[in-house]
Parts: sequence; C-alpha cells; structure tokens
Amino acid sequence: METILFQGDSITDAGRNRADTGSLGNGYVEMIARRLPEFRVLNRGVSGDLTADMRARFEKDAISLAPDYVSILIGINDTWRSFSEWRDTSTSAYRAIYTDVLEETIQKTDAKLILMEPFVLPIPQDRKEWRADLDPKIQVVRELASKYQALYVPLDGMLNAAGIAQGYSEIAPDGVHPTKRGHELIAEAWYSSFTSFTKK
Repeated sequence: METILFQGDSITDAGRNRADTGSLGNGYVEMIARRLPEFRVLNRGVSGDLTADMRARFEKDAISLAPDYVSILIGINDTWRSFSEWRDTSTSAYRAIYTDVLEETIQKTDAKLILMEPFVLPIPQDRKEWRADLDPKIQVVRELASKYQALYVPLDGMLNAAGIAQGYSEIAPDGVHPTKRGHELIAEAWYSSFTSFTKK
C-alpha cells in the first residue's frame, strides 16, 4: 500500500489529534482519504507553522515516514507573520526554505511531489493588503512545481471564484481557514489533479 503524506499548517492540520499518528483531522486530508481507500494517508500538518517550522521537523514528520507521495500546502503564515512580527518571511527566504525541503525529499526518498498553492480571500478587509506579500510566494510555488516536475494544485483563484459566487464567509470567514465547504473544494481540486496525474 502506497503512502500519501500531507504536510503544512493549520489548513492541513484541521484539528487532528497529534497524539494519534493516524489522525487525519476534520479537513481536506480526511476528505481525500475517504476517496482513496487504497492508499495509506498520513497528516502531519501543524497549526501555526511557517515554512521554516515545517523544515525544522521535516526529517521526523516526513523523511522518516518513507512516503510515496508528499503533498505540501504552506505559506500563508509566512505572509501573516510578516504583518505581525519580525521574522524573515521574505519571498527569497520562502523560496530558499521551500527548495531545501524539496531537495531533501528528492535526495532521501523516492516520493513524488505534490505542491498546493497557498491562498487568501479578501475577508476581512485587511486581508487585501496581504496580496502583495502572498502573490510572489504563490509564484514561487508555481516555479518550484515546474522545476521539480511536481503535480501542482492551484487553489487561490478557484477559492476566490467560489467566494465571489457563494460568499467569502461560506468558504473561509477569516480569509484563511476554510469552512467545511472550503475544505470540500480543496479536496476536490487535489483529488481531480491527483487522479489525472496517476492515470498518466
């Protein structure tokens, strides 16, 4: 049975029980796992993590698990913290750290890479200011997906379009953390990309 490992921050964590290594949380990871019973699915997202925090625990929470697929959704906290505290959350730092993680994965595992696009919705109003910081980071993920021939899952435009159509609060009331509907949309985007990728 092949293993799909999900890595990221609170969006991936989704309230998982960290004392239970099999806990998937109540978000998109659990929804995907229900649709892929032939895979072993692991969730190692940690709420509040910046990209640097994920890198610091990557050996334990990713490499040592010998995954066949590594799916990463990270970056919104790098943007969030750039507006609230002093840490190096620049685009150049994000690129360097993310690249380190991907290089380590390639060098130490045979895992295929799946990179998910970070996103933000314009609710509340101050989230609109975040675009100038997040957009370059989204571009970094796109470039890394191309460089490392990873599966790329675009989320930002899709979730914002859903917010326009259905109401932003129905998708992510704080612009960051998805509702059940938001997680369903993320799960569907990931699943559609993954199944088309694995059928090639």
